[in-house]
This record gives sequence, structure tokens and C-alpha cells, in this order.
Amino acid sequence: MTALRRLWALAVIPIISIVLALLLGSLLIIASSLAIGESLNLLLPLIAYESLLEGATGLSLLDVNAAGVPSLAFSIDPDRAARALTSTVAAAAPLVLTGLAVGVGFKAGLFNIGGTGQVLVGAFVAAIVGAAVADQPVPIAVTVALAAGALGGAFYGFIPGALKAFTGAHEVVSTIMLNSLAFFIIVGLVNDIFKIVGPSFARTADVGNAALPVLFGRNGTVGVLIALAAVPITWFLIYRTTLGFEIRTVGANPSAARYAGMSPRRLIILTMSLCGLFAGLAGSIEILTLGYYPAVFGTGIGFAGITVALLGRAHPVGILLAALLLGGMRAGAPSMQITANIPIEIIDVIQGLILLFLAAEVVIRRTFRIRAERVTPGELGTVAKTYGEGTV
Repeated sequence: MTALRRLWALAVIPIISIVLALLLGSLLIIASSLAIGESLNLLLPLIAYESLLEGATGLSLLDVNAAGVPSLAFSIDPDRAARALTSTVAAAAPLVLTGLAVGVGFKAGLFNIGGTGQVLVGAFVAAIVGAAVADQPVPIAVTVALAAGALGGAFYGFIPGALKAFTGAHEVVSTIMLNSLAFFIIVGLVNDIFKIVGPSFARTADVGNAALPVLFGRNGTVGVLIALAAVPITWFLIYRTTLGFEIRTVGANPSAARYAGMSPRRLIILTMSLCGLFAGLAGSIEILTLGYYPAVFGTGIGFAGITVALLGRAHPVGILLAALLLGGMRAGAPSMQITANIPIEIIDVIQGLILLFLAAEVVIRRTFRIRAERVTPGELGTVAKTYGEGTV
């Protein structure tokens, strides 16, 4: 019972946040029915969410008649379910890694909001190195390109870690600036130096044999296996190694860690570099699946990692489940748009609402009279930490 009680204590706020976000999303969907129809359709959220579920899992729960009235009708098409689940796990794979890029930082008391920049740098380095080894055997080309992208992201995480450790510069401020710096520098490099002749838009050369092999379905690449493997590896590192204990100790109390003979500076730099490595690996998977780096690489997986980490309570298993949820939403969004005529941007709105409610944990606990059982301030304490506590 103690384990179940602790599990519920960790999961209750994320569950309530998801439910509240879906309820508010329902109101927006109902309001949108005025734009796509002549009157309010109070049943439109049911149709929209059911089509979202069907697009993410292949499971159909409703049958809509000609008058637009839904009725319960359970059905599942095995082929469609296989395609839908493949799309879900493929969309979740980079979210797992960007979630770990934020969650591991939380363990050390750091808020890594620079996932976007680290993703971009990792993706760009993977694209350049991948193009350079494009003619090598597939195992060598893929391994080298992935390793290069991961190291590129680690280097971009090292920078704010070093600034935090030696100057006290808050990682939120430095990583936000580094996000913009990475975007504009890479755009310039692709447009002026690494642009290839031929395509109608600026992009790097094809990665050739460095493209990630497809293992199952249409888009189930080796990147899915990498993301899944990262979860137990991270869990073992954080909870079963001396380094993980030191990271958690620094996050809980840097002064106590220093008194115990640990080096908060070294651990901060190491943790931010590890966060950057995860984000860079996520960017590498995205680009090596695409096959080249476009000048304007638009991806929201960096900031989505914040929602994933908070929703998963910064625990590797929780991050995996949260990534599957958000990945399912992204995979099912096109089906929702086709069936219910709801713009796929509503998924971003729901994701933002989830993040809003997660950040309002104190308000939710007071509103629903939920007792806080956690001893440490947790992820919310890290997010809300004042800037004056940065010097180590």
C-alpha cells in the first residue's frame, strides 16, 4: 500500500492536469464549431478526441451517423493499429530524449530550458558529419553521425553549465540566449557555407548511408530503440550509481554536498553536458530520419521536453509515459483534423494547458485538497527557484 500511495502521490497532479487541459480544450473545440458549422456542436469534443485516439492507437470507440451524432461502437483494424502505434512511438522517441534532457537537470536543481538550441546544434552536427560519412557502411555511418550529434549537443549544454558553475549565471537566462544564437548561426551556415546546389530551398547535403534504418512499419527507425534504451540507462545512472547520488544531492542541497566532499561545480557542468547530450541525440534522430538539414529546421521537441519532464515527474519511466502520451497526440492530430475538422494546432494548445496546470501545482493541491507528501521541493521548486541562488 505504501508503494501505491507514493505512486498516486506522484501521479495525481499530472492526471488532474491532463484532465483539466482536455476539458478546457473541449470548450475551445465547441467554440470552434461556430466557425465550421452553423450552430454549436456540443458533441464535437467527443468526435475530436475519439478520432485523436483512433489516429494514435487504431482503436475506434464511436460511430458517427449522417446527422453527426456519435454512438458507442468498439472496433479495431489490426493493420491500421500497427501503423498508428508505429507513428506514436516514432513521434515519442525524440520527446523521450528531450524529456530526459530536462528531467536529469531537475535532479541536479537545474532548469535546462535550452533544449531547443541543443537539439538544433546536435541535428546540424549530425547532418554535416552524416554527409561526410555518407558513403561509409551503414553501421559505421549511422554510429558516427549519431555520436557526433550527441557530442555537439553535449558541448552546447556544457556552455551554460560552465557559466553557471564559475560565474553564477542562471541557466534559464543563458540557455534562452543560446537557443536564439544556435538558430541564427545555423541558418547562416546552411544558407552561406553548407548549402548544396540543386534543391529549391537551402539545405545541407544528403546523409546517405547515415540515414537511420527503418526497423518496423513506415517510420519506426532505430531511433525508437535508442530512446527506449536511454530510459533504463538513465534510471540506473541516477538511482544506482555514485554519480547519480551526487547529482541528486547537489540538487537537494548544494551546501551539504560541498560539505560532504562533492564538487557542485563539476557536477553542474557534467549534468548540463549530459542534458545537452540527450537533446543533441534527439535532434540527430530527427535529422538522420529526414536525411538532410533544412536552413529553417522547425521543431518543437525542445520545449515539449519541458512538458514531458514535468508530466513525468522527472523520473525516466514517467518521462517515457509522458512522451508516449504527447507522441500519441501528435500522431493522432491529422486524423482528428480530417474527421472532426479541428486544426492540429489544438494539440499545441492542450500541451500548453497541461504545462500551465503542472506549473500551478500549488493551486491545484489547494483547490482539490490534495496533501503534498513529497519531502523535497521537486521539479516545481527547481522551476520556481529565484535567480539569486545561482552562485556556487
